[in-house]
Amino acid sequence: MGQEDLMSTAEDVADQFLRVTKQYLPHLARLCLISTFLEDGIRMWFQWNEQRDYIEATWSCGYFLATCFVLLNLVGQLGGCVLILSRNFVQYACFGLFGIIALQTVAYSILWDLKFLMRNLALGGGLLLLLAESRSEGKSMFAGVPSMGESSPKQYMQLGGRVLLVLMFMTLLHFDASFFSILQNMVGTALIILVAIGFKTKLAALTLVVWLLAINVYFNAFWTIPAYKPMHDFLKYDFFQTTSVIGGLLLVVALGPGGVSMDEKKKEW
Repeated sequence: MGQEDLMSTAEDVADQFLRVTKQYLPHLARLCLISTFLEDGIRMWFQWNEQRDYIEATWSCGYFLATCFVLLNLVGQLGGCVLILSRNFVQYACFGLFGIIALQTVAYSILWDLKFLMRNLALGGGLLLLLAESRSEGKSMFAGVPSMGESSPKQYMQLGGRVLLVLMFMTLLHFDASFFSILQNMVGTALIILVAIGFKTKLAALTLVVWLLAINVYFNAFWTIPAYKPMHDFLKYDFFQTTSVIGGLLLVVALGPGGVSMDEKKKEW
């Protein structure tokens, strides 16, 4: 079997998967995407005192402001998740969660940690894709009304979302000389480039979903670590952030790459 035949077979399998899961995929994508916000909002409730004391000690902002920070994170994240899952005011919920990401990036000094910063940006990419999906839903209500270039912002949101999503994979690259690491880096890099430029996008994104799912379950198995150990919380944070990026990739699979992509340009050729 030649390379083209193999690629054609893989695309047929991906198309078949999409046909079977078409009704459920956007819902699953949303659930995965908001999982890290849901987990963090719940953690704010159960670790209220610890989070408040940490912010108060780190920023010397006083008891009241530290309490407001924790309350804002709890209400903002859980409220945003409820709105997104119920498909009400999705755009406002997305903007609210963008704000939470920005706030946490500063408050927890993530700005100076490149790995965590890239993961937060990837999370923002997933929200951009969700924002693009909510725009298309909004327009479908007025299908008979003519529009002049209204889809352009949506297309650039999808492009921005795809590019930001691949930052997650850059944090997973291993720079050592083992054969497995070199192979993983080469395949992973090829796939993230395909997603970023929008070429064979659905197949590449679906392959990344499978790969990332396997890595997540294997490396971030927080349930195997006792809850009192710090590593438990660290792996749990990583697990749900990765799950959110998987949700973003599933949105790419469900919606396609958008107008600013090689797949779309191929149709014009």
